[in-house]
Amino acid sequence: MTAVTRSSSGAARDMSYAAVMGRKVEIMRGALGIDYDTYELTPLAFDYDRMMADTGYTIERIAEIQAETKVGRTPLHELCNLTDAVRRISQPGKGARILLKDEAANASGSFKARRASISCYEARTRGYAGVATATSGNYGAAVASQAAMRRLRCIVLQEVFDSHGVGQPEIIEKSRACEAYGAAVQRLSVGPELFYQMLVTLETTGFFNASLYTPFGIRGVETLGAEIGREVQERYGAPPAAVVVTQAGGGNLTGTARGLREVGCETSTVVACSVDLGGLHMASDVDFNRKSFTTGHTGFGVPFATWPDRTDVPRNAARSLRYMDDYQLVTQGEVFYVTELLTKLEGLERGPAGNTSLTAAVALAAQLGENETVVVQETEYTGAGKHHNRQLSFARERGIEISTGDPAGNVPGQRIVIPDNLTQVQGRAQDLDRLRRSYLKNAAKVLDPAAWTDTDVDYVAAETNSTREWVLANVPTTEGS
Repeated sequence: MTAVTRSSSGAARDMSYAAVMGRKVEIMRGALGIDYDTYELTPLAFDYDRMMADTGYTIERIAEIQAETKVGRTPLHELCNLTDAVRRISQPGKGARILLKDEAANASGSFKARRASISCYEARTRGYAGVATATSGNYGAAVASQAAMRRLRCIVLQEVFDSHGVGQPEIIEKSRACEAYGAAVQRLSVGPELFYQMLVTLETTGFFNASLYTPFGIRGVETLGAEIGREVQERYGAPPAAVVVTQAGGGNLTGTARGLREVGCETSTVVACSVDLGGLHMASDVDFNRKSFTTGHTGFGVPFATWPDRTDVPRNAARSLRYMDDYQLVTQGEVFYVTELLTKLEGLERGPAGNTSLTAAVALAAQLGENETVVVQETEYTGAGKHHNRQLSFARERGIEISTGDPAGNVPGQRIVIPDNLTQVQGRAQDLDRLRRSYLKNAAKVLDPAAWTDTDVDYVAAETNSTREWVLANVPTTEGS
């Protein structure tokens, strides 16, 4: 029997999987008010800059909206003790000052409040009764918090459990936070049904789609980059040498980089950082609870960098490879070690996922001059299941070995090695050209390179932060080489 229900307008609808997926463009258009077709230039290329500009917001206006709901203008701390510790293990004259943008001070406790703020403002302004989002992370709590202040109803869909009904402590804590802010939470097991359930929710409720990947969400993060750029230049007389950003779906990096450029920090190196979870499949029921980080890892960071349009909207506004100058990987053990160090040296207890970029910043600061500045662009709140001790306990319960020593011995899903000392916090660089070539292969699946026009080549060059010459020299042939 075919499932039939009624939409918010009262019309009967076939709710089978195939029927709902067939209506996804129609559903998304009604839930966002964005006609993505108007931005299409070719089957491959689209006008990204115009899509972002058509939101109609300036950074100044975004900051005003965010101030209404307890978002933005967060502290920028100089981590003096941690900087001194890095200088003691660095060559003479090395050891850049490390600054930390304390985004835990936002309502809901993470930078995701910036992303949620503009979506909820849009929903309220356009007359939607509520908002819905699909996320297992801090974003759900951010949407719920912003919705509460805008007097909107809120539904959060979360992947929480494996097939045995076991949920990760961090995700369960985020689920608790969503409910505390008044959201209705639909908890799902890991699998492909999340997107289907999101479409069903949007169609049956008529709510606004507060997706992570809309232009509104990314524009909201631009104030973070702008605040960093302005304050560092005012305090130290020069733009930051590097800004390190935790890389997952790419919105954090995209919005921050755009904000930095807006205030004249084009020379600042934008460094992505992810926890290396190589070998673990993010959609695997077996692997789901064998990772200690639910975001900010390579399972999201690499696929979204090499093909952003794998989301719940037709065109993703988070396009991290466009803005990425470097990409560092760190181990789980290194992040846990630096999380403890931040607490003991700086008196700041923050969640491990938000300390991913701090871990890369420590290694990077040791290589830069002591008169230069490295900025860690976000923190997140911690507590309950988000605390690193609970995450380590959960790993032990899953049979994962926890030890101390050289973090190079880390094996995702099998062994977490916590460094003995700061010199072992090294990280390692990703090959950006390899990521760019992976993007080219994905683009070739959309449109045969033999049919690429000048518009397509220019678009791909922008997408990969490269040049026309590089694209033409590396584009896959029809034989797939």
